[in-house]
Amino acid sequence: MMKNYTFWLKSGIFFQFLTGIFHSLSLVASPKPANETETKLFDLMDNYKFDLGGGYVRSMNDLMTSFSICFTLLLLFGLSLNWFLLKKQADTAIMKGVIWINLVVFSTCFVAMASLTFLPPIICTGLIAFSFLMALVTIRNKNGEI
Repeated sequence: MMKNYTFWLKSGIFFQFLTGIFHSLSLVASPKPANETETKLFDLMDNYKFDLGGGYVRSMNDLMTSFSICFTLLLLFGLSLNWFLLKKQADTAIMKGVIWINLVVFSTCFVAMASLTFLPPIICTGLIAFSFLMALVTIRNKNGEI
């Protein structure tokens, strides 16, 4: 087992990148309905508009697309911040704090994915959270303390 936290941090960054790429592809792919019920559902998702007040009228597909974009941007932000701090060789105390933040955010994301989505996002967010957990377990202060 790798005892160097940078291995696990780089793993987390890699899984954030991979998940972001996979999720970005889902934004451009258009699933095809497999039966009449799915055809009706897809039509409603695209064409039924909710009056959300303030002049905002959006379809469910509009709302889902915005959530998907935000998830991809969260992944991009996380990996960019982590990569930047790693390259700048930030102090261990700063890295420990950033890893904690990553762990809380992506563990919460994993729980949401596990309860509301399907296997690929569950696996991807689980790998991200696990990587940050291992980075936190293996990070040591300059004097060798955990």
